Amino acid sequence: MQKQEQVAQGTRLPLMEAFYTIQGEGSFTGHPAYFIRLGGCDVGCVWCDVKESWEAGKWPLIEVEEIVAEALKYPARLAVITGGEPLMYDLGPLTKLLKDKGFKVNIETSGAHPYSGEFDWVCFSPKKFKSPHEGIYDKADELKVVVFHSSDFEFAETHAAKVREGCVKLLQPEWSKSSKFMEKIITYVKNHPEWQISLQTHKFMDIP
Repeated sequence: MQKQEQVAQGTRLPLMEAFYTIQGEGSFTGHPAYFIRLGGCDVGCVWCDVKESWEAGKWPLIEVEEIVAEALKYPARLAVITGGEPLMYDLGPLTKLLKDKGFKVNIETSGAHPYSGEFDWVCFSPKKFKSPHEGIYDKADELKVVVFHSSDFEFAETHAAKVREGCVKLLQPEWSKSSKFMEKIITYVKNHPEWQISLQTHKFMDIP
């Protein structure tokens, strides 16, 4: 089978990097986790801190068995699939194998492509640059909106109105704009207690 056919079937994926670290954002902040960062993204956030992930063709196509074998070398059994935009690919084969090996599996996604895979936690982080696929709203366990501009508060509420009941709602300052928006985010959350604040704690701790 040709490699591109395997990519289409999700049995081989463009792997930018994979590493064992501490989750720095969102509801699982502080948890040790194995991150699987897939290459390829067509969303194009101007403030993206991993723009090198955008071009899928730069990264080696790795069989999912090899990806999982590397994850098994570390003690934690939490895997986080991120990107790039991971839902550009069929994540069924990778997530099934991870779960068969005892992992809890989380995803971080803009939701811009159809949902695939088996996940224990879905972090949905919508972006203005490409509209989410409607199917993501019922899947999201966590809505995380990055605040880069004053209009992002209204943007956050637009998506909050569509997620299912019980979805955790997080506002996170974009790292370069933290000093400008932190006070506004604090005030907003105090006045709208259905929201919480997420910080990029890994950057404060200087860990990958």
